[in-house]
Amino acid sequence: MAQSVNIIWFRRDLRLQDNAALYYALKAGKPVVPVFIFDRDILDLLEDKRDRRVEFIRAAIVEMNDGLLKQGSSMEVIYGFPSEVFSALFKKYEVDTVFTNHDYESYAKERDAEIKKILALNKVQFSTFKDHVILEKDEVLKDDGTPYTVFTPYSRKWKATLKDFNLKSYPCEHKSAFYKQEALPIPTLQQMGFQPVDQPFPSQMLHQDIVRKYSENRNFPGNEKSTSRLGVHLRFGTISIRQLASIAQGLNETYLNELIWRDFYQMILWHFPRVGRGHAFRTEYEHIEWRNNENEFKHWCEGSTGYPIVDAGMRELNATGFMHNRVRMIVASFLTKHLLIDWRWGEAYFAQKLLDFDLASNNGGWQWAAGSGVDAAPYFRIFNPYLQTEKFDKQLTYIKKWVPEFQEFTYPKPIVEHEIARKRALEVYAKTLKK
Repeated sequence: MAQSVNIIWFRRDLRLQDNAALYYALKAGKPVVPVFIFDRDILDLLEDKRDRRVEFIRAAIVEMNDGLLKQGSSMEVIYGFPSEVFSALFKKYEVDTVFTNHDYESYAKERDAEIKKILALNKVQFSTFKDHVILEKDEVLKDDGTPYTVFTPYSRKWKATLKDFNLKSYPCEHKSAFYKQEALPIPTLQQMGFQPVDQPFPSQMLHQDIVRKYSENRNFPGNEKSTSRLGVHLRFGTISIRQLASIAQGLNETYLNELIWRDFYQMILWHFPRVGRGHAFRTEYEHIEWRNNENEFKHWCEGSTGYPIVDAGMRELNATGFMHNRVRMIVASFLTKHLLIDWRWGEAYFAQKLLDFDLASNNGGWQWAAGSGVDAAPYFRIFNPYLQTEKFDKQLTYIKKWVPEFQEFTYPKPIVEHEIARKRALEVYAKTLKK
């Protein structure tokens, strides 16, 4: 009879250290088969076949596989539809349990429900664990048992709820527990219909000095050491959130608060899944009379609005897949308030371009800017791009890097005047919200 095994299904937790599901799989007493699925339900929808996120994932998988090869094991890396992949795996292995970590997005919940049914038909157990966040779902609630929708009281309760064990690392050193097998081929980007870009990715190393000085530096995009740039590593789990939070807890509360925002938005997505399906959290904002001028949206996307700080941000995004957080707020405010373009258009563009795209945080940020979300900026708070530049890029370091021609005749005139746009936005919002 074939040897019974357990499967560890990696998704957004691409590391062999401090991984909850991996720890429990290795501890369970059966040989463990590591599996990763390049999910066609997701990849087939990507229009850009030079999507660097796919390249990042594959590079992380190769690195993990190299570590497994040293232990006489290998990953099963398959390009396909999850339901079909698991049906094939059950023909190859006699599986007892599939271990994996929670994913809170709507598609992931639907996928996992389908896989759970397939596993049940094959008499296979499905065990999932918290790993992507510190505190999840119902762990931080109001005293009446309802979810928070304002960050500050949520963060206070989060800190009061936090225990030492929440940040404790999962020791994944049971190396002999991996299933012994020869090296298995990993699909190439080309085999999956993608092309490499071969640009370097942000370093996985956390510089503690950046965390220590985060409060004073974080708002200045011209300072390349103002943020840790670990977003993509958190998004795909190549670094542990517990490790980051442990370091932040002792060095900088502002940095820790950013990690708590991440938990907050994941909790919101869990309790209010409609926000992840294109709906405003505040239903009254569903009726804003957006202008949705396609030509102006094109200028925003390209970074040719005539507002240097806005254009710098969009050009940085298009070139690198990264945008500084302060600038994300500026460009989002500009799109939704100055141009009166539906926040969903901007959300979708960020989803296409950001290396660190995360549905919960991206949606939360865009709805914050538009005024339609939880704990959102009031609709009458409209960022002035000139004042934002004066406060956060006074030496024009950031603008000169990304918009070197901003003082030349070739640079476009502003596509809208700030005061006119501000007045128009206030009128449109007020008209809708007073109905």
